[in-house]
Amino acid sequence: MPLGGDIARGAPGTPCYVSGTVRSTDGTPLAGARLDVWEADEDGFYDVQYGPDRSSGRGWLRSGTGGKYCFWSVLPAPYPIPHDGPVGELLTAAGRGPMRPAHLHFKVTAPGHRTLITHIFVAGDPYLDSDAVFGVKESLVMDALRHEPGPAPDGSHRDGPWTSMAFDLVLVPDQGEHR
Repeated sequence: MPLGGDIARGAPGTPCYVSGTVRSTDGTPLAGARLDVWEADEDGFYDVQYGPDRSSGRGWLRSGTGGKYCFWSVLPAPYPIPHDGPVGELLTAAGRGPMRPAHLHFKVTAPGHRTLITHIFVAGDPYLDSDAVFGVKESLVMDALRHEPGPAPDGSHRDGPWTSMAFDLVLVPDQGEHR
């Protein structure tokens, strides 16, 4: 996907412009880092749940000059994990629900750095405090800003409302240690 491309590829949802910088822990921007990104659509489904011929809500791109990255997708939505059978029994026994808060997954790699696999959560989601898989950390919760129709950061014009999320991704240098 080129910088500024649309990984949604037709997935239903409110358009969301995602941007930031990939950096090393010392603040050095990492141009050329690979970002693999995936998410569920507004109905809470990943593309693989629709069948083998659909590819939407996922893609990869490389950070550009100064480590900058940007792409379009849709605003993530909450969804339930499968909770029939043993998983449902475990959740019930633990007094937990099956919901995951709205989130966007990232796998980020760059030469000389350890791979980062994380997800970013949407601030204000009602399931942040009850994530079925305990994945939420305060540092991973980001604001999704709402915008009216009009110009977008990439110079395009949006005919309907859209959102944006901005955050940096930090990679740890690989010093030959494997954990």
